[in-house]
Amino acid sequence: MADPVGSFIWYELLTSDVEGAAAFYREVVGWTIATHADPDAGGLDYRMIVRDDGGMAGGAMQITEEMAQGGARPIWLPYLYVEDVDAAVEAIAAEGGKVQMPATDLPVGRIAMVADPQGVPIYLMKPIPPADQPDAFSDVFSVSQNQRVRWNELASPDQAGSMTFYGRHFGFTFDEKMPMGELGDYCFIGHHGQTLGAIMQRQEESQPAVWMFYFGVPSIAEAKAAIEANGGAVLMGPHEVPGGDWIVVATDPQGAGFGLVGPKGD
Repeated sequence: MADPVGSFIWYELLTSDVEGAAAFYREVVGWTIATHADPDAGGLDYRMIVRDDGGMAGGAMQITEEMAQGGARPIWLPYLYVEDVDAAVEAIAAEGGKVQMPATDLPVGRIAMVADPQGVPIYLMKPIPPADQPDAFSDVFSVSQNQRVRWNELASPDQAGSMTFYGRHFGFTFDEKMPMGELGDYCFIGHHGQTLGAIMQRQEESQPAVWMFYFGVPSIAEAKAAIEANGGAVLMGPHEVPGGDWIVVATDPQGAGFGLVGPKGD
């Protein structure tokens, strides 16, 4: 893969109702979630999330009863590219992270799930590129395009610890920040010439320690209305952010948190 280490190369929705999630995100973001499980998913109900241009936005997986008993709940999760999954798992565990799913081979590559030392769950992946596209790269993240993740945000229980961790293991840099008064600094993630998002200090202990992803939409006003009309809940916004875009933060009907970013719209 042409993606540098630390790239966000895939996003996954764990959900208690994959059919309901498919209907919701179709109305809000415009995605089509497949009506059948992917044949490479090893028997799990794992479905591809497809953009209007035919590309992939990520995957959606039905939470099984066994997963639910183990504490799984609706959530969006990132896949970060690594060159050696086993070595990355070992290094993260040695630093205080926890292995939540050991390294596993799939037809699409080798993956593992860990919780970082601050308790934030992430996947690690070394993909296998398609045979006819040995230099293929992921396009699920874009700083500007609709139906892709445009911003990756972490409200960490330990901002300084998270910045050190992601800098060491994934090459993130934090050369720019935006002071937010009593909320602390909003520290932008630099990575090979792109700004991927930001890490900030979590403000309340009740706030989940998870990555938040902002999906690009053509109209925040229309997307907000679609959230509310289709069983979701708007938690924050709309409000304007530097650069002129607008955002909302919401939960889907199953409880997974997400953000949207785009023009204000009518």
